[in-house]
Amino acid sequence: MANSKDVSILRDLAKRYMELANLPIMAERKRLWTALKDLRAERPMILMEVNNLWEVISSAALQCEEEDMRSLELSLRWSIRQSEEVGDDKVIEPVWKIGWHIRGTDYGVPIESRHAQEASIAYRFINPICTPADIEKLKPRTWSVNREATFAHKEKLENIFGDILPVKLHGSRGMNACLTSPLFQLLSMENMMLWMFDEPAALHRLMSYLRDDRRAYLHWMEKEKLLGLNNDSAEAGSGSPGFTTALPAPDYNGTARLKDIWVWMDSQETVAFAPKHFVEFFLPYMAEASKDFGLVYYGCCEPVHDRWEAIIKAIPQIRAVSISPWCDMPKMGEMLGKNYVFSRKPMPSYISGANPDWGLLRKDVQDTLNAAKNCNLEFIFRDLYDLGGDRTRLKKWVEMVRGMM
Repeated sequence: MANSKDVSILRDLAKRYMELANLPIMAERKRLWTALKDLRAERPMILMEVNNLWEVISSAALQCEEEDMRSLELSLRWSIRQSEEVGDDKVIEPVWKIGWHIRGTDYGVPIESRHAQEASIAYRFINPICTPADIEKLKPRTWSVNREATFAHKEKLENIFGDILPVKLHGSRGMNACLTSPLFQLLSMENMMLWMFDEPAALHRLMSYLRDDRRAYLHWMEKEKLLGLNNDSAEAGSGSPGFTTALPAPDYNGTARLKDIWVWMDSQETVAFAPKHFVEFFLPYMAEASKDFGLVYYGCCEPVHDRWEAIIKAIPQIRAVSISPWCDMPKMGEMLGKNYVFSRKPMPSYISGANPDWGLLRKDVQDTLNAAKNCNLEFIFRDLYDLGGDRTRLKKWVEMVRGMM
């Protein structure tokens, strides 16, 4: 049990969290998000992602003493402050979700990272696969779940604030089947590009390994009954919530399966690859990794307009598509229409730093509204790290967008 000071702080936060969760606006936002993801949007939805912004809640603002309680405090304060200050369409649900305690073995080789400098968010990987012969070092990964520790953690939170804020054990709040991110970590960008010409068989072999590894993990989760529905405020992919009536599958019997949930698939590491090379070396493996899921959220920071037709043919369960600042928005608007969610990612640099450019921010929004005028549109503002000490610009941007709709 946490100390009495920490308990008091967390109980007060849980009370405020529940007050916000029970506001009528939360039910209305849930209805609107569901309409969007059901492809019958009533209006564009707006979500700011603030949990990379230490300006929103600094470590100095935390009051709990125990480290795990400080982490919990931070999560509560982030949600509360976003709801109170930003005014976007964030939904707070009247439950606190926790995940299973899962551990996995490594790939048989270590993947180390080194920060560019102390306290920097920039880092690089020390890639362990340097030659095709190094692929022999890779081993099938295995996973285990510590149910005892999971239930103990759940009980601890229930003893702290369970009478105020119910605690729910939930397995798959964010499911990810991306393959090119671990490929980049294992191989390096340079070798990814060189092997496409110098060692194509080895690149295919490595992609086969990563596909089999990811599918093994996902099916292990299903077999162990560790999955949970994510057709609610849980992230479907790239910051976007999963509200929809399209999930779970019609034969759902209370135990979530892969076909009952969303998965996130992206390939931002292959931006520099020509569409034909993307289709040859990466897309087939990505399609296999995501084929068992009910719905797919596709993309992150990569442009998709030059390869969309191949992607949707290979992964027909796609429901939402990330439209990054590097996408041809008018072209994507025409191709997506009402059949998918146009998940727009505004340019974060325009609002960041000491001097935000409101002219460019307004133009970015107007260009989006023009391109997606016949689409199911959501704005998911991500990758915000520096507001120049001015949190009020978040609400100002939300109000600007609402005024332009």
